[in-house]
Amino acid sequence: MRLPAQLLKRKPDSHKGDFGHIFVLAGSAGFTGAAILVSRSALRAGAGLVTLGIPESLNEIFAKQLVEVMTLALPETKNKTISFKAVSKIKNFLRKANCLAIGPGLSTNLSTQKLVRTIVAASNLPTVIDADALTVFSGNLNILRTAHSAQRTAWILTPHPGEMARLIKKPISYVQENRKKIAIDFAKDFSVIVVLKGKNTIVANPKGEIYINRTGNPGMASAGSGDCLTGIIAAFLAQGLDCFSAAKFATYIHGLAGDLAVKEKGELGLIASDLVEKIPEAIKKSSK
Repeated sequence: MRLPAQLLKRKPDSHKGDFGHIFVLAGSAGFTGAAILVSRSALRAGAGLVTLGIPESLNEIFAKQLVEVMTLALPETKNKTISFKAVSKIKNFLRKANCLAIGPGLSTNLSTQKLVRTIVAASNLPTVIDADALTVFSGNLNILRTAHSAQRTAWILTPHPGEMARLIKKPISYVQENRKKIAIDFAKDFSVIVVLKGKNTIVANPKGEIYINRTGNPGMASAGSGDCLTGIIAAFLAQGLDCFSAAKFATYIHGLAGDLAVKEKGELGLIASDLVEKIPEAIKKSSK
């Protein structure tokens, strides 16, 4: 699959602002790795700027790990998760960004979940909703229905089978047996893009269009792989692709990076960081 030209060619006088500014809300005590993987993947996939919003006491950790990523220290809970008190600071910062990625490693802290509900509902940016942010919608899909339809069409939800099972209140086995139908129906019902992860990841849009991905391998079934995908999707959104295209091409590149990495590491030893480092090569191969 060849990537769109806008992802492959840059004008000689380009500057970082031309390639988008992603605001990532991710990470908490014990889950710093998720935020790091999202941010690094976004940069490797071509984003011009990435700012990571994190609990204030963890700022030093992230600043040392992410040399090229800016950080925004936010009010936190006693459990070192982002607090609802951070709402106004986050809303102000969203004016500087053109894409939001939210969820990985945020935790299920009640104050943090309240924050997620508020920010997702308030944002008018293209938004990738993943991991712990999806938990907010589990059992409360009215949050999706009450959001303005134009806003929802800019949302990309990236559940794995377990998360989708919680969203629709069905067993995981049911999800796995009906992957295509579930992805299409959910996308139509809630006017969102669905990326149902797993073997042959399915990307569906509200029009009923789907893309079934064929790249990837079992070695990618390890912690952090989904965080990498979130970062790539966000990077493609930030660079101007529409939501369906961003999700489709990102899923392909994510799997291809895994296929390149597995040749060197093997399935058993493959980790998410290996995927991040193979993103540029995957993009290069998709330019031919």
